[in-house]
Amino acid sequence: MPEPLSPEPSAEVLISAAELLKFLGGRGGQEYRAVTVRRESQGKKAVWAEVSPYLFTLRGEVVEATGPSGQTRQLSPERFLEVFGSSLFRPAEATGRMTDLGPLFGA
Repeated sequence: MPEPLSPEPSAEVLISAAELLKFLGGRGGQEYRAVTVRRESQGKKAVWAEVSPYLFTLRGEVVEATGPSGQTRQLSPERFLEVFGSSLFRPAEATGRMTDLGPLFGA
């Protein structure tokens, strides 16, 4: 799995698929948008370019992932890591959409 560049004062924060899965785990039922990125160029001119936006929701033990085409897939945590394990993401942002009311009632 590619590692983020070493931190610099102006370095952009990126998260791995495992970190994203952990983040979603505490926010079941809420939809989040996360964008995959890739490193372009090399050396001091290297930048992280956006590749694809995804929508993610964790419902129970299943991650619902909606890709750029609009197609939604349901993935187990293991399958999620198989599919996205080598990806890096910009931090996830809440879309404001709740797909499950359980988190509101402590369930």
